[in-house]
Amino acid sequence: MPMLVTKIREYRTKFGISQEQLAERVGVRRETIVHLENGRYNPSLKLAMDIAHVFQQPVEELFRFIEKEEGCEA
Repeated sequence: MPMLVTKIREYRTKFGISQEQLAERVGVRRETIVHLENGRYNPSLKLAMDIAHVFQQPVEELFRFIEKEEGCEA
């Protein structure tokens, strides 16, 4: 089963942007950013592209899917 892995937290730190600031820039609630960073939410294509635009990176740099082994907790 594929699992989403993101580099949002890493890039937020590099850019000095809080979860709240990123949420405001892309038009979502801070909780959405929290869930994205924890891998508990799969973003829409538009949201993924908006976040990538903030960090001036391709979507593939910030988001990727990995295969999760059965029986493992994420």
